[in-house]
Amino acid sequence: MFARRRAGVLLPIRSLPDGPGNGDIGHTAERFIDFAASCGWSIWQVLPIGPPDTSGSPYLAKSSSAGDPALIGLDRLVEWGWIDGFHSDLADPDPARIHRQERLSAAYRGFRNQADQAWQERFSDFCRRCDWLEDYALFSAIDEQEAGASWIFWPEPLRNRAPDALEEIRRRHALRMDEICFEQFLFATQWEMLREYADRKKISLLGDLPMFVAHHSADVWAHRELFRLHANGLPAVVAGVPPDYFSVDGQLWGNPLYDWDRLTDLGFRWWIDRVRIQIERFDALRLDHFRGLEACWEIPAEALTARAGRWVKAPGVELLSALQHVLGPLPLIAEDLGVITPEVTALREHFDLPGMRVLQFAFDGMPENPHLPHNHAPHTVVYTGTHDNPPAAVWATSLDDVTRERLNEYCGRASESIAWTLVLAALASVARIAIIPVQDWLELGEGNRVNVPGTSSGNWRWRFQWGSIPDGFSSRSNRWVRFFNR
Repeated sequence: MFARRRAGVLLPIRSLPDGPGNGDIGHTAERFIDFAASCGWSIWQVLPIGPPDTSGSPYLAKSSSAGDPALIGLDRLVEWGWIDGFHSDLADPDPARIHRQERLSAAYRGFRNQADQAWQERFSDFCRRCDWLEDYALFSAIDEQEAGASWIFWPEPLRNRAPDALEEIRRRHALRMDEICFEQFLFATQWEMLREYADRKKISLLGDLPMFVAHHSADVWAHRELFRLHANGLPAVVAGVPPDYFSVDGQLWGNPLYDWDRLTDLGFRWWIDRVRIQIERFDALRLDHFRGLEACWEIPAEALTARAGRWVKAPGVELLSALQHVLGPLPLIAEDLGVITPEVTALREHFDLPGMRVLQFAFDGMPENPHLPHNHAPHTVVYTGTHDNPPAAVWATSLDDVTRERLNEYCGRASESIAWTLVLAALASVARIAIIPVQDWLELGEGNRVNVPGTSSGNWRWRFQWGSIPDGFSSRSNRWVRFFNR
């Protein structure tokens, strides 16, 4: 991916149009790949694709290995004859979520009653190959039985994975567990189809690997020894970041921190397995919060804000060396935003990983600002903004007159909108990869933001609409992508 100059687009799969409640990896995803190819883009970056928590955050997945069942394309299930239809026009998240689950359950029954021997054997083979699948199915079945309560509040035998208690769950919920495994089979099958379609269209898929995992997840429940937890399962310390651009109190994420000593003793096997699964799905991965591999912001679990945290060293060299030894050259992009020390930069450069630059952070008047295009390096990925930023058109309305004049003077494009000015600045950068949110490509304004960091409601629900594409946009995009040799 990093050998030549390329342009790409950032769009979460859930933000695709047409599916009930959220986008998915059915035919609409292929249509978006066609659109991307017509625009001259050759990379599609998405957000994490695991099953999210109740807030919808893809960075708080119930499994670091499973795919989100809500991303399964129901249109494919109709084609395969396992359901007779679905309501594509449901927009409200709760009814849409229920409808999707009902359709998936119907597809499971249709599969068991109608699928031929070849399909049945493919499913059995998938279940045998996925070492993580039984723990995920157990966790999900108990999670449903306990109405979504955190696993620390489950009955003690289930909380502590007593063999007799787990065997009783297997017996009592055998059918539901088989259905959960079937959902993962569907996801894997459809993802393979999407990956092959993207390959045919010469579109690389760029994934996103969260640094941390959710406390309420199959990972933590099944591998408590790998995390810094109290005896009752509660986190002793949690993750976050100190005060920064996004929040004066910092961000209190709440993810449990790793027991790095234990992970090191075990040869980082859990991390290796986790990364291998994602590398098999994507052409490359953005490693979110890369600086956490050099040092983590450790916050006491009882703290009310992230201000109470402190930096604690992490074995980044040892971990990345282990990953490289087993998996080969690492197709990773280091998300190195925020408080970046020389030690973090040295870690990234030691493994020859490209970092990130974000143009919305560039125009503070300091000529040494690393986000300014004249300070970019070729082995870098430049963004106009990320999923955590407002669309550039909205960001532009917050600029004071001095910053606006500084940006126009620097870019020399006062006749263009600020959104398109940033797009062209990103394309012109020496950074080999330019990734631009679809909102900025299309100059979309208010109401088109994906996430506001530090807030817990109203995020992750934005949907892209085909009608947002202006006439002639593909030609315009192609012209500039070619002009800047991308």
